[in-house]
Amino acid sequence: MSHKISPFNAMLSYMGRIDSYEGLPRFFFPATSVTVRFKGTSVSAVIKSHRMYSETALGIVLDGRVFKIPYEQQDEEITVTIAEGLEYKEHELTLYKAQAGSCWFEFGGFIFSDDTELLPRKELSSRRIECYGDSVSAGEVVHALDCVGSGDPEDHGGIYDDAWYAFPFITARNLGAQLHDIAQGGISIFDRTGWFHCPETIGMESVYDKVAFYPEAEGGVTKWDFSKYIPDVVLFAVGQNDPHVEGGEDNDINDPAFRAKWKKRYTEILLDLRGHYPNAVFILLLTVLGHSHDWDDVLDEIVEELGDDKTVHYRFARAGEATPGHPRIPEQYEMAEELTAFISAMGDGIWSEREE
Repeated sequence: MSHKISPFNAMLSYMGRIDSYEGLPRFFFPATSVTVRFKGTSVSAVIKSHRMYSETALGIVLDGRVFKIPYEQQDEEITVTIAEGLEYKEHELTLYKAQAGSCWFEFGGFIFSDDTELLPRKELSSRRIECYGDSVSAGEVVHALDCVGSGDPEDHGGIYDDAWYAFPFITARNLGAQLHDIAQGGISIFDRTGWFHCPETIGMESVYDKVAFYPEAEGGVTKWDFSKYIPDVVLFAVGQNDPHVEGGEDNDINDPAFRAKWKKRYTEILLDLRGHYPNAVFILLLTVLGHSHDWDDVLDEIVEELGDDKTVHYRFARAGEATPGHPRIPEQYEMAEELTAFISAMGDGIWSEREE
């Protein structure tokens, strides 16, 4: 026998930007999660997934063990078995969105063995981080461990993606913080640039203030209410994909007209976020994925021109030089350890005191 609990059960803890459609929470961004603590012998999750491209899989952390569960069914409610035959003792389960926008899903609750006892909900940390980034921030292709320091495997199709091992999520765990990871593979600042198609090419300028950012999603695009989550630290890691123009010549950051245009729009987004988060530390960065250092130099210019002592540029030791392919798990940890040390050096005063 088994019994199902509602996704709105008070014993569940959610993290990440979430909205709802027809009464169910929807997960769009990587690292969005729900956690439950229980005594019981089996657990499954009820979801309705919608695939845009690539493999689909749930990210799972059960009693500290991290793994993914692939599934094929789309656009119908399914039950995904997470564990059976567990010892009857206390367990902690986190279900997280492992991928970026290759899919989104509605979460319909958990199904437990009939003898299950739900335990008090896990309280979320009062420390809060938010990240705006691309495929590196989303943890794409991190499990391709045979390709450390080299290009990506052909036709990987998402099987190597895992937000758990993305540097923002690792950094957040290192610092004991929550994370909202507004990351999407291929994204740039501007619409009609970069590599992210949905089906038109859109940029962070059309995504940063959304929950549902796919026009094809049921209910269409939905706006995010920034008052729901006020971060202490904002990571802004966009710029890697900005040279690319579909069907046209690449953007050149050393072209004065484009440089001015790009800096203006980048800064406009920062200032809008600053309006929502007046006390947050903003850290501008690019990753260790290969890119021209001219783009890092532009971030220095933006910081200088803003003249805001709470907005800084962090340049990784191997920024733009570590790999021509996506950073794998070791390189993601390399970035996370550097960033953890950088943020820690700012002192505990950067974290707001709040009750969750």
